[in-house]
Amino acid sequence: MMFAVSRLALRMEAETSWTTYPYNYMTTYIPEAESYSEQSDDDEETRLQTFAMDSLLPNDLLERILSFLPIASIFRAGTVCKRWNEIVSSQRFLWNFSNNSNSVSQGPWYFMFTTTDDPSGYAYDPVIKKWYSFDLPCIETSNWFVASSCGLVCFMDNDCRNKIYVSNPITKQWRKLVEPPGHKATDYTAFSTSMNRAKQSYSVSIVKSKQVPGDFFQWDLSIHLYSSETMTWTTSVTDVLTGWRGGDESVICNNVLYFLIYSTGGNYDHRHGLIASNLSLSTSSLMRSFIPMPCALTCGRLMNLKERLVVVGGIGKHDRPEIIKGIGIWCLKGGREWQEMARMPQRFFQGFGELDDVFASSGSDDLVYIQSYGSPALLTFDMKLKCWKWSQKCPVSKKFPLQLFTGFCFEPRLEITP
Repeated sequence: MMFAVSRLALRMEAETSWTTYPYNYMTTYIPEAESYSEQSDDDEETRLQTFAMDSLLPNDLLERILSFLPIASIFRAGTVCKRWNEIVSSQRFLWNFSNNSNSVSQGPWYFMFTTTDDPSGYAYDPVIKKWYSFDLPCIETSNWFVASSCGLVCFMDNDCRNKIYVSNPITKQWRKLVEPPGHKATDYTAFSTSMNRAKQSYSVSIVKSKQVPGDFFQWDLSIHLYSSETMTWTTSVTDVLTGWRGGDESVICNNVLYFLIYSTGGNYDHRHGLIASNLSLSTSSLMRSFIPMPCALTCGRLMNLKERLVVVGGIGKHDRPEIIKGIGIWCLKGGREWQEMARMPQRFFQGFGELDDVFASSGSDDLVYIQSYGSPALLTFDMKLKCWKWSQKCPVSKKFPLQLFTGFCFEPRLEITP
């Protein structure tokens, strides 16, 4: 049976798309017993022997064998027969699979939006180096705010910014949150989330920044937090920033909310700054926790890699800091000191072709993804191995000169529920 399942896994991994077996088959579709066998090239005798051996295995042993499959193959395994579908859909299997240290390492996936009109796109699996046609739940357009943590992905609309959904994009389970407090119309909004696997709870944060009427140097800033345990929003901080405004970059690490602020005074030596707000403590002045950036950046992208704050930034030229000359990766050490982890080699920097001063970047675990808005090319950096590598070519191609691409990183998990 182990040999049969191994062959099944190889056959599953060899496929290039999930069009035939969409994710919602896992919970809504139960095929006939031999539904998968029609794709086999084996002779009739081999198929009968494989099925007969399968029927002799107890559920716990079959469950253990299936737990060694890559997550992409788990969903196809659910289409083999009714029994397999029940096993891979059970809560015990989902939890054991996600916590099995001997199972195949999943690695964070990257979802790439392939159009500016709708949220369609492809998801990249770095373990088996394949792109999958992938549908996201809840999101309506590709310009919505997106935040992810430990298998949980949150979406917020970009118009009224009051529609917020929390979902598991793998299982398609989702929940709509109550409307957050604060200004209904804000100039800038930063969105982030944090999942606590031990408690199976999560929090969502929104940093709102609005210009004080008639004064470009004064900005009202507020932080709003949602807790899944209380299912309510609280406003933890309200402050007025002078010479700085909030933006659209934030992340939560070790119960500390970090968000970028941007200079409104034309100081190009400090175009960006970082605020660290401890979610467990109250504060009267956010600027007391101001952290200078490691160098002049054209843009900065914040991410949580194993509870470490990591910044991927465009490095500005010395005489013209608004023009990008390279990309660097830094990790925050000791609360205020930056440690440079890597700089993108020039051959990769030039490989994007249309790399603007700003770009998309996100990451999880030890993997960082970097993508140009003007190209579907996707570059990865392994923080542990210190290795730069291009992903497999995305199935989508650029159809017109102004077509833009963007995306986000998320962890593929089966046991996380919103």
